[in-house]
Amino acid sequence: MEVGFLGLGIMGKAMATNLIRNGFKITVWNRTLSKCDELLELGASIGETPAAVVKKCKYTIAMLSDPSVSLSVVFDKDGVLEQICPGKGYVDMSTVDADTSSKISEAITSKGGSFLEAPVSGSKKPAEDGQLVILAAGEKDFQLFAMALYDEATPAFDIMGKKSFFLGQVGNGAKMKLVVNMIMGSMMNAFSEGLVLADRSGLDPHTLLDVLDLGGIANPMFRLKGPTMIQNSYSPAFPLKHQQKDMRLALALGDENAVSMPVAAAANEAFKKARSLGLGDLDFSAVHETVKTTLENSS
Repeated sequence: MEVGFLGLGIMGKAMATNLIRNGFKITVWNRTLSKCDELLELGASIGETPAAVVKKCKYTIAMLSDPSVSLSVVFDKDGVLEQICPGKGYVDMSTVDADTSSKISEAITSKGGSFLEAPVSGSKKPAEDGQLVILAAGEKDFQLFAMALYDEATPAFDIMGKKSFFLGQVGNGAKMKLVVNMIMGSMMNAFSEGLVLADRSGLDPHTLLDVLDLGGIANPMFRLKGPTMIQNSYSPAFPLKHQQKDMRLALALGDENAVSMPVAAAANEAFKKARSLGLGDLDFSAVHETVKTTLENSS
């Protein structure tokens, strides 16, 4: 059985590479086709369009940058919808809002195809190591078909991730991912402020990292990001522009559910400021620079 893979950015490339290295036969597509070359060398085939990939494969995975791209790949000319049909499945692992997932799901199932949303928790290193957390969900009215696709995709999920969840109806996976990333973005802002506060107070930020790692708020993000932030190094594992997009979508979800989110709103403003400073393509930890910039401007 051949599996399709659409989108070879930081995450998609790592995920598709793991599938190939674990014996999956993969056909890949990316808008910039030259990004497929490395996968081609590993044994992948290349599809000229999303439709061509779907036509060739039993099910197709997508890992795309934002809701507008996810919709475009499905609905535009030579898109997924042109070739989806009964017996074929589409698994969208992109981080989008619940409405976008629902639109895609309705379109896929209306053509007789099966659909799963399956966004992931994790960035570049977990993707490379096959340690993502996969948050799948399927259309309630087509639950049996969604569960069948989930079962079919589980061997691939097991390679790409350390744990996968089936969260019920479409939209639940998107919502869970947005909640997770909202918490992560808010934590990163507080962490950035703490690093700068320690430094400006005459404390060694490295010692702060050691203290944090021995306490109740020890976590892999602080452990991984802290040393590089102290060095002002922000090689992108999860681009800041995508983190800000997720904060924006999470705040919209809060509006829909009348949930007050002042901490997340403040964090979103910090990420927006970082984008205005030209930091959008750096790692999301580059929001650290906004705290330093604010202090420098006020001194």
